[in-house]
Amino acid sequence: MSKFDNPVKYRLETTDGNARAGVIETPHGLIKTPVFMPVGTQATVKAMTREELEEINSQIILGNTYHLYLRPGDELINDFGGLHKFMNWDRPILTDSGGFQVFSLGDLRKIKEEGVHFSSHIDGSKHFLSPEKSISIQNNLSSDIMMVLDECPPGLSTREYMIPSVERTTRWAKRCIEANRNKDRQGLFAIVQGGIYEDLRDKSLNELTEMDEHFAGYAIGGLAVGEPREDMYRILKYITPKAPDNKPRYLMGVGEPLDMLEAVEHGIDMMDCVQPTRIGRHGTVFTKYGRLVIKNAAYSRDNRPLDECDCYVCKNYTRAYIRHLFKADEILGQRLATYHNLYFLLKLMEDARNAILEKRFKEFKEEFIKNYTMGKDSDWIKPFSI
Repeated sequence: MSKFDNPVKYRLETTDGNARAGVIETPHGLIKTPVFMPVGTQATVKAMTREELEEINSQIILGNTYHLYLRPGDELINDFGGLHKFMNWDRPILTDSGGFQVFSLGDLRKIKEEGVHFSSHIDGSKHFLSPEKSISIQNNLSSDIMMVLDECPPGLSTREYMIPSVERTTRWAKRCIEANRNKDRQGLFAIVQGGIYEDLRDKSLNELTEMDEHFAGYAIGGLAVGEPREDMYRILKYITPKAPDNKPRYLMGVGEPLDMLEAVEHGIDMMDCVQPTRIGRHGTVFTKYGRLVIKNAAYSRDNRPLDECDCYVCKNYTRAYIRHLFKADEILGQRLATYHNLYFLLKLMEDARNAILEKRFKEFKEEFIKNYTMGKDSDWIKPFSI
């Protein structure tokens, strides 16, 4: 019997194979899964307003502990009543632990058992991130879902490196549980590590599930960090169905449509990635028939929308106009491409959910892949001039 009533709960609605449709209950509302979470790194999803995020039905966004700790500071955000009030967002928020960003600093960080010493990428100032510090920051941010601090090694790390790393992740998870002062209003997710080694994934998951009553969900970490795609798919297929089926399963850092559908097929409920906003700002957009680089000269007189799409952008603007905005270095071009990309991934997960509910996910996935991999061979994606 649990020692406390977890503020984040999951209800499984139905399955289609290993694919799952469910609902996550949080203090700021319900989340229908599977779901994609736009990344709001610095208390903003780049190029998007709150109203636009609501318009495209973003159910939850992600905030970044590392960046918000450095600017404007978690204590300042706490003084404003938490991240929801600070950024005027009343739907669920998940915050990461800051670990991935710190471990990505390379020579600017040093891992110790007590935590990670690192230098700010902004001004070089010295900082220290421990499991206790990460949870303290996230408590100040008052997110609905917090992540434990884990060690996130490169995707092709050796077994010799990975074994003590997995053990450290378990010890840090215990420290995060003990440090959480908001157990009644912030759910805590564990992170399963182990790289590309199936037995180490088992070890990590087994050790974490011994503390299951303290966790609201389980993330699959350490994928999409440099390992071959076939290894990522193999590990997803192996470990995801083994995670507790009464808790949400979160694949961290994945936002490529084909990878997302593969993850859903193996039982993943939640995903996030900076990719749709990042590539959008540089002029690449998702379409039903693959990616399209809107800055290409071939689209200068193309009067079609970006995609066969019901989003605001595709209903109102042509490829020619959006290309012009990029070539003229107008901010609106970046905003329109970002809006469309986020809508595309959110709609993809909504359609996947409906397919699971209707027991036709396999057919849905196969049809999507068939169209998406057409690329430039599709009549729709080819440049068209008036």
